[in-house]
Amino acid sequence: MPVFTYEAMDAKGKPTKGTLEVVNQGEALKRLKEMGFFPTKVVESAKGKDTNKKDGKDSKGAPVAGLPKPPGAKGKAKGGALQINIKIPGLGGGVNTKTLCTFTRQLATLVDAGLPLLRGLLVLQKQEKDPTLREILGKLALSIEGGSTFSEGLAQHPKVFNKLFVNMVKAGELGGVLEVTLTRLAEFAEKAQKIKGKVKAAMFYPVAVLTVAVGIVALLMIVVVPKFEEIFKDMLGPGQMPEFTMLVLSISNFIQHNFIATCGIVAGFVIAFKLFCKTKFGIRLMDRIYLMMPVFGPVISKVAISRFTRTLGTLVSSGVPILQSLNIVRETSSNVIIAEAVQSIHDSVKEGETIVGPLEACKVFPPMVVSMVDVGEQTGALPEMLMKVADNYEEEVDNAVSAMTSLLEPIMIVFLAVIVGSIVIAMFLPLIKLMDSLGGDGGGEK
Repeated sequence: MPVFTYEAMDAKGKPTKGTLEVVNQGEALKRLKEMGFFPTKVVESAKGKDTNKKDGKDSKGAPVAGLPKPPGAKGKAKGGALQINIKIPGLGGGVNTKTLCTFTRQLATLVDAGLPLLRGLLVLQKQEKDPTLREILGKLALSIEGGSTFSEGLAQHPKVFNKLFVNMVKAGELGGVLEVTLTRLAEFAEKAQKIKGKVKAAMFYPVAVLTVAVGIVALLMIVVVPKFEEIFKDMLGPGQMPEFTMLVLSISNFIQHNFIATCGIVAGFVIAFKLFCKTKFGIRLMDRIYLMMPVFGPVISKVAISRFTRTLGTLVSSGVPILQSLNIVRETSSNVIIAEAVQSIHDSVKEGETIVGPLEACKVFPPMVVSMVDVGEQTGALPEMLMKVADNYEEEVDNAVSAMTSLLEPIMIVFLAVIVGSIVIAMFLPLIKLMDSLGGDGGGEK
């Protein structure tokens, strides 16, 4: 019989380790819960794997290639495999987020209607237009037919199904409420996509204005300013040009005669900035700056808080243990400052303390969030409180995006006016100087 090594937490949050001799990983999880433990890692030991292979089975109970199939084996495994330590990146891999949301919602509807999971996957595969997702659905169906669980099949495609998705499905399988979990996943993905769409729409205006500003400045510096330079040389003698005008003319000449070098300097600056932002110090610095920015900061902060509470509430309400849920929230967080705050919460809970202490100490979450989480812990309704906070902050994101858009419009107009106006003033300064000199000459003649 397979031997499983486990790491778990007791009711007081103290870590414990040990081994269990059970049929499969699902049985190991069930046994640990009966013992009052909260498992964080359950893997089959090498000894158990060797025993399985001798019996003609692999670690999942499926026949090993080259060995005779045990009599009466139907290729169907019970329970699910816990893959807690697999690092799974975010959504991507060629599958559009909206397409994935639609798939999750459709699968939840089919399973809730009583259709078997395998048949539901095959139905969705036939009607799926995205070639990448259609291929993955075919592989998921083959994986389930081979005896794997749905969560095990999802874990084989980490670029499309992130750790949040896999662990929630795993919890739904173990609790026998897969259709409920899929529905929650669909709602979570749809709301996340909605917020993302609003932020993208709000960013369209400043990006468009910046693009127009760069185009206008390039046109002025390459085409218009050099023509003024020729006029000024004829009208004013050498050394008579205003300093600000000379600065603008020097920049124009450099861009005009060193266009490739200018593009190289701009590209080098952008690449250097991106490389800096990929360093550990750069990521931390930029994430903190994002949270503190005057216009964008409130939006980014509210989005991060909404994502944190929605993700944690969804995981806990789906039956995922609190420590494992916090690990997933930390790994799926898009902001390092928020991730560090979640890590401090995880360490506190691991020591048997409450969530509220480190949540308040990190100075990232507003007092209202801390108070509602405190009430949720005391009343035993933490998932419900987290969901309410998420709903409230999603509404605040709408207001913050609207406020940001209203502020950005005048800011970008002033920015464009300052850039273009500076060039225009630089071109008019020699004319003003020339008029003053002509006025002075006229006065002398009188």
